[in-house]
Amino acid sequence: MIRSLAVLSTATLLLCNAASAAERVDVQAAASLTDVMNTLIEQYEKNHDVDIVPVYASSSTLARQISQGAPADVYLSANEKWMDWLEEQGEPVRARRDLLNNRLALITAEDSSIKDFTPDKDHPLAQYLGENDRIAVGDPAHVPAGIYARQAFEHLGEWQALEPRLARASDVRGALALVERGETPLGVVYATDAMAGEHVHQLGLFPSDSHDPITYPAALIGEDPSPQAQAFLQWLESDQASGTFEQYGFEVNDSDAAN
Repeated sequence: MIRSLAVLSTATLLLCNAASAAERVDVQAAASLTDVMNTLIEQYEKNHDVDIVPVYASSSTLARQISQGAPADVYLSANEKWMDWLEEQGEPVRARRDLLNNRLALITAEDSSIKDFTPDKDHPLAQYLGENDRIAVGDPAHVPAGIYARQAFEHLGEWQALEPRLARASDVRGALALVERGETPLGVVYATDAMAGEHVHQLGLFPSDSHDPITYPAALIGEDPSPQAQAFLQWLESDQASGTFEQYGFEVNDSDAAN
C-alpha cells in the first residue's frame, strides 16, 4: 500500500512538472543579431511562459545545420540567399517576412590614426594597409557580410587588389574580433556590429548602391509551427521589439509580412 502511494505520488509530481515546464522555442539567428536578440528574448520571457533558446552563427552555417536536422522553430538570416536556399532544399519555411535592414561599415581600432572617410573610388582601401596588413571580412564564399563586402569591393574596382589580403572570418563577429584584437587594421562589418564592438571606430559607411540591400528575412521553420513560435515571430514585429531593434542600430522594415 505504501509503495503504491509512493509510485502514485511520483507519477503525480512528474505530471505536474511536465505541465509546468515552459514550452521551448529554438531560434537560429545570424551572428550580427546576437546582442539585440539576447535583449529581446529577455524582454519576451518576462511576460510569456516560454523558453527561447537561441543559436548564433553565420547565416550559411545555420541554414546548413537546419537542413541537416538541427532544431529550429524560427530562423533569422542576414541575407535572402540563405533563406532562399533553405526553401530550395525542401525545408518548410512559413510566414516569411523581411524584418530588418542594415548598412555595411568600414572599421578600425579606436586608437587608429586613420581619419574618417566614405569608402569610395576616391579612397582606395589598399592605401591604408601596410605591406603585411590584411582587412578582416566574413568569408565572401558564404558569410553574408563577406558577400556584401565583395560586392562593394567589386563596385569600387578593388576586388583584385584586396582579395589576396583578406582575413576571412567564419562570421561577421569573427571579423569584428580581429579588429578588436588589433590583428587587422581594417575590417568590414555591419553598422550595428560597429556600434556593438569594443575598442573599434567606424570610419564610414559603404555607399548603399555598392552592394545588394542588406535585408534580414525571418521565418518559421517546419511543417507545423508551434503556437509559441508563431507568437514569438509575430512579436518581433511589435512596437516594443521594433524600438529595441532601432536602439541597436537596425532599420525596421515596415513592409507587409509574406504569407
